[in-house]
Amino acid sequence: MSTGRGASDVTEPHQTHEPVAQRVTGAAGSSVTDSIAQDRVIPQATVTRLAAYLRVLGVMSDRGTSIVSSEELAQASGVGSAKLRKDLSFLGPNGVRGVGYDVNRLRMRIERALGLDRGHKVVLVGVGNLGKALVGYGGFSRRGFEMVGLFDSDADRIGSTVGDLVVRSTEELTVACRELNATIGVISTPDEAAQGVCDQFVSAGLRCIMSFSPIALDVPDHVELRRVDLAVEMQVLSFNSARNADQASSAPRVRVAHAASASSVPSTSSPAPVGAGSTRNGSVIAP
Repeated sequence: MSTGRGASDVTEPHQTHEPVAQRVTGAAGSSVTDSIAQDRVIPQATVTRLAAYLRVLGVMSDRGTSIVSSEELAQASGVGSAKLRKDLSFLGPNGVRGVGYDVNRLRMRIERALGLDRGHKVVLVGVGNLGKALVGYGGFSRRGFEMVGLFDSDADRIGSTVGDLVVRSTEELTVACRELNATIGVISTPDEAAQGVCDQFVSAGLRCIMSFSPIALDVPDHVELRRVDLAVEMQVLSFNSARNADQASSAPRVRVAHAASASSVPSTSSPAPVGAGSTRNGSVIAP
């Protein structure tokens, strides 16, 4: 079995034969107006931002918002409105000039572009503290991901119930993945077991794997691997915090005269420009 390189972290997926773009086609049976333009190639960076827009739209929908302008959606998503409009242009015609976007309709179009309208069945291996937290996360089901199987090699965990699922032995993993029609495998095991579990997922025919192990995993070129290293995320957060603090400390300061002497000592300092020293929140996966 030929192997490709593993992803280095959550921001750098394992490269498939289309390393920089996602090809999206219209859904069968959809109208000309609602379908995504055929054979549009969406850059990977845009795919990441589309997921962010979808999250924001979900919150807006829950709050009862029916129409949103590009400026409002862009601000809530942390991007510029021009970039947002360019990203959404990959989905075909959207919104009405001077009115905005229909929140629920735009949600459906993004879900279709990301393949979420098909639904995904997820199996998870490693039911420790992290695994249990992932099982309990309600955001998966709301976004089209159904947890269908839990597996572990610890005899004390096998047979226990987490949520609505019974933990099964990893010895059953390969066969069970096929029986459950799993489409995504999640690895939350100790590092030394991660590659073995990954190999079982590949043998079962899974093409999408997410690993919470910091070690690089070898997978075939046709398998998409995302590696989530929480320590790396914290390190990036630390860097951004330090950078923002340095920028703030080097920003021009406005000298304020003491109230008692303000009338007798004219101020020679000029006000700082609006936003001076301010920084934009950053993220390793931000646009």
